[in-house]
Amino acid sequence: MSSNVSTTEPRASRPEAGALQRSLKRFDITAMAIAAVISFDTVGQIATGGGEAATWTAAIAVFFLVPYALLFAETGAAFPQEGGPYVWVKLALGRPAAALTTLMYWVTNPIWLGGSLVFLAAQTWDGFVFHLGSGTVADYTFKLLFVWIAILTAVVSLRRGKWITTAGAAMKVLALAAFTLTAMLYGVRHGFHGLTDTSFTPTTAGFLALVPILLFAYVGFEAPNAAGEEMHDPQRDVPAALGRSAAVAACCYLLPVLALLAVVPAHQVTGIGGFMEGARLVFGVYGGAAGPLLKTTAVMFVFALLTQGSAWMIVSDRMQAMAAADGGFFTRALGTFHPRLGTPVRTNLLSGAVATVFMLAAMRFANGDAADVFAVVLTVAVTTLLLSYLVVIPALVLLRIRRPDVPRPYRVPFGTRGFLLCGALVYAWILIGSWSALFPGVLEQLFGIDYVFHDVWGVSRTSFEAFTLGTVVALLIVGAIGVAVARRENTARAAGGEAGTS
Repeated sequence: MSSNVSTTEPRASRPEAGALQRSLKRFDITAMAIAAVISFDTVGQIATGGGEAATWTAAIAVFFLVPYALLFAETGAAFPQEGGPYVWVKLALGRPAAALTTLMYWVTNPIWLGGSLVFLAAQTWDGFVFHLGSGTVADYTFKLLFVWIAILTAVVSLRRGKWITTAGAAMKVLALAAFTLTAMLYGVRHGFHGLTDTSFTPTTAGFLALVPILLFAYVGFEAPNAAGEEMHDPQRDVPAALGRSAAVAACCYLLPVLALLAVVPAHQVTGIGGFMEGARLVFGVYGGAAGPLLKTTAVMFVFALLTQGSAWMIVSDRMQAMAAADGGFFTRALGTFHPRLGTPVRTNLLSGAVATVFMLAAMRFANGDAADVFAVVLTVAVTTLLLSYLVVIPALVLLRIRRPDVPRPYRVPFGTRGFLLCGALVYAWILIGSWSALFPGVLEQLFGIDYVFHDVWGVSRTSFEAFTLGTVVALLIVGAIGVAVARRENTARAAGGEAGTS
């Protein structure tokens, strides 16, 4: 299907377009969104908030996820070009803004892969499958293999790679469903003791603590649009796939969190081990089969984490590659798509390098304490991703206002007013989440809530801010350099073209 939008450079005139192969159907888009968005690492982290975590999970699903899904369903169907959010920001705010926003969006994923995902996978493998130790050769080997297998699954052609992410999505939903049902069975037999000291009443403190992680858990359904020109019919399939995957994700967060809290007291739930520790407890209902079943679940858990990282590499690397190929970030060579595989191999390898460096730095920062670094690393990823939405959301609104002539196969209810209302609501959530992630404890102090920083994070505020703010500042510097280098290359290319025609 050809795009009806004439607001971007024609597909035929772009060198990377010839390598793109249409291989994503509605089912594939839905599975990719589920694989990318449902985060095992955040289930335990959410549950640490106790009973009110379930309350806020449901509330944010209604008041954030629904308007968020509506915004991206309309925009993704109206502007289905390869690159997704990069194209949208470029059309609304220009190429430099799009390049910087894409950098913040993209870098979240190698940071996340080399940080929280690989740490959680190693912790799970060490505790339930095979002992690795901490800082040992086995530990380093496992983490390096995890990172680079995820990268390699993004390198293979999307026609084949999509089945890896589909398998991960299926395994993820199956594992969460099995855990939820087993927890219910455990509760029937032994009582739901976790609920005796749990309150579902929402509080301001709980809200401020949970908003960043819940927003991080729910965002990302627009990610498959990064492969917009590799979809068979994006204008019809994107809205339907987004709606289905969002509904599945809401259930896959809320139900396991409730199940975990029902059988494990909130004060015993840990972010890094919450899901598997809960599984260790409830699988006791299977008697002698509990051990093998728990080990199988752990392997599924690690595989689902791997495919989750892979799914994000597939989509975010395409965004970053399109920014480079379009002349917006460093050199166009970085955005080259492999002629046979149809994947941005150079950007994939760059992601692998960034993930590896971040993993090594995080291990050094951790000093052997995986739980503390898990929380800090995840916060860095939350911060960079949410900061990118501070630009993406206004871009969607500007496109809605400035380009009313663009065909929109799906529209937000109540027209432009409905779109603007959704945009304002989503932006307010993102603003609160970004501030809370970047400067935790500040809003709590404003509301008179006790907040002992070291008790919450396990590190001092100075160390925390050095790691998070230092990362953001470094990214902005890299982005500014990338835009400047790209502008110089574009000028040189234009001068070369003029010289050739004179």
